[in-house]
Amino acid sequence: MKKRVLPLLLAMVMLFTVLAACGPTDDTPAPTTPPADTGGGDTDAPPPPPPPPPEPGDIRELPRNETLYFNGLNWGRPNGWNGFSSSMNNALAFNQENFGARVPMLESPYMFNILDGKLYPLLADGDPVWNADQTELTFKIKPAAKWSDGTPVTAHDVAFTWGLDGNVQAVAAGGFAGAIDDVIAVDDSTVLVKAALTDDGLPVNPLVVLTWLVQNHVMQKAWLEDLIARNGGDAEAMEMDPAEDIVFSGPYGPYFFDDTIVIMIRNDDYWGQDSSMWGKLPAPKYLAHNLFEDNAAGDVAFAAGQVDVSQNFIANVQNLWLEQGLPISTYFEDAPYGIALSMPTAFFNLENPKPGLEMVEVRRAIAIAVDYDLIIANAMTNQSPTFAQVPRSLMNPTPGEQALYDRAQVEHLQWVGNQVDEANELLDSIGLTKGDDGWRTINGERMSYTVSCPHGWTDWEAAMEIVAAAGESIGIELVTYFPEWDVYQTIVTVPGHPEKYDIFMMWTDSASPAQPWSRIRNLMTNEYLDWGVNWSGNWGGYSNDRVEELLALIPVTTSDAEVRAMYTELVEIYLTDIPSFSLMYRPALFHAVNESVWTGFTEATDGRNVPPMICLNGYAIADLYNLELVG
Repeated sequence: MKKRVLPLLLAMVMLFTVLAACGPTDDTPAPTTPPADTGGGDTDAPPPPPPPPPEPGDIRELPRNETLYFNGLNWGRPNGWNGFSSSMNNALAFNQENFGARVPMLESPYMFNILDGKLYPLLADGDPVWNADQTELTFKIKPAAKWSDGTPVTAHDVAFTWGLDGNVQAVAAGGFAGAIDDVIAVDDSTVLVKAALTDDGLPVNPLVVLTWLVQNHVMQKAWLEDLIARNGGDAEAMEMDPAEDIVFSGPYGPYFFDDTIVIMIRNDDYWGQDSSMWGKLPAPKYLAHNLFEDNAAGDVAFAAGQVDVSQNFIANVQNLWLEQGLPISTYFEDAPYGIALSMPTAFFNLENPKPGLEMVEVRRAIAIAVDYDLIIANAMTNQSPTFAQVPRSLMNPTPGEQALYDRAQVEHLQWVGNQVDEANELLDSIGLTKGDDGWRTINGERMSYTVSCPHGWTDWEAAMEIVAAAGESIGIELVTYFPEWDVYQTIVTVPGHPEKYDIFMMWTDSASPAQPWSRIRNLMTNEYLDWGVNWSGNWGGYSNDRVEELLALIPVTTSDAEVRAMYTELVEIYLTDIPSFSLMYRPALFHAVNESVWTGFTEATDGRNVPPMICLNGYAIADLYNLELVG
């Protein structure tokens, strides 16, 4: 029997972890340059038919002065333009992240700005409005917002995208159904989001509701109905439908892809040139992404000026301008060059610990002995703040998150690393003394643990080699083990990891309207421990009842002082129990630009408040409206 549409919807929205922090802004999104006097255009007129795709021989002949080229996003030939599918392999067009959806083609109600933690209206008109007890949230759709076929974007499109006119099961796999009970079109322009409630009648998590507003694309109801009808409601067929007829609301639409390149073309009838939004069209006519064999090939093209925006990690990126004199820059002129949002972390296996790892003194000794400055210098080539500059906690380095805990209260628990003497004294004090061979023993056996990460993840491998080197200095043998990712992920995501996974690396959440709550949940909650397969967090198996109490209280607490006190307590618990320890700070997206052709990209000192998120995610799309040709 064929699967029908509802089961597809159940699995369709991608598994993104939600992050946390600030509430919505009272400001409306200002254009990055003064609005053009366009008069709004004839937005009711049907658009002209799209241009025919170029012949393969013409594909490299895009006008360079009209094309913005990217690297580091697309790997391999896409399967189509179907924004409802998770199988398109088309990252230039689609990416639904909690730090802001990628919005050149399909748009979200709001855009998240990682710089100020605010939500800026996109399809939405004005700020989202909560009722008094945060059980219902309402927002309007901009009157000017139109689909590429000229029809208006409506609240019915939002509700249908949520899942067949509000069937919340449609996004259960997306992590939002636990916090959202329903999405309803009150009328053509008004969207009502009903929060899921606890048994006490409280909203489960208002922070997750806000994240949904910036993470999820809105799709046209009529087009989705056509997609269902032409595939007979068959889930697999709908998943693989290439959607060459996709109806979209953003400034760019499908143009061409093959085995070498992906191209999007500007919709010159885009509604966003209305004075209620950007007031003009984005500068590039084409967005293009060559499909490079590897990072090295993409880096060569970037240095040569064939790529304008690079999302590759480029070791010692500063050498491109300091030594080679290239017109290349990053958001910050000096290290760390970009904004670090996530914290790649080493987890201790606490579900199936080898003798010694159940002792917090052993975990602390290992953690404080690691030379983090060396990790940041070698693995990250200084593209991370140090732990002296941003002391370790549960917060990323952004000012908004750093303000959410009392550093003075936990300062005695923080460490910067390479504290070998202190680590040795701690281990000696609990009777784990070194033998004549320099190694410590427990229960008559040498203290020996594996440190693991996926093979080929070079910055992670370099970090874990430095962790392993710290072991010898404190008499604990730490042996590296770097399996291929397809092996690594099958073990790390299953509870009760085998013996080769004593200390292992995984990622953390980065930024979103739900931070730092979501990252703390990711690192410490015990709700994942009974899952047969766990991709969501706390891979070491830590459990603490007080952590669960605080995680439940924070989303429904309205007092800033009380929230700060609870976050401070969580940091204190984390730095006391040490179930894991972060090795570095890292950008969610790397962002370097070559200004051989285009200039005007966001910089930390320009006062524009546009985040360095490759001109595509969340409020970073504002960059496309500020670009100018060089000369």
